Amino acid sequence: MNTRQIVLTIVALDFLAMTVYVVANHGYVGMFADLLSTWPGILTAFDLTIALFMIMGWMLVDARKHGLGVLPYLVATLAFGSLGPLAYLIRREWALKA
Repeated sequence: MNTRQIVLTIVALDFLAMTVYVVANHGYVGMFADLLSTWPGILTAFDLTIALFMIMGWMLVDARKHGLGVLPYLVATLAFGSLGPLAYLIRREWALKA
């Protein structure tokens, strides 16, 4: 395991732990209700959505280039945000290493 894989895994696990905590305390829908209750929250949600869709586009191109399956990571991105791209990057590192 190289340094990049270790850092990506630590970030992904920390973000997963935070996601589980927030969902457990607020519910999946509740975390979005809190976010969308103010204009700054709405702006943040739109910004995050745009950024994630750009990343999903990159993942599609990159996965084709490296012969990797990308569908599970796209679904994970839609459901859990940054966890999808983080998981894809970890998988990609394993594939490039082989």
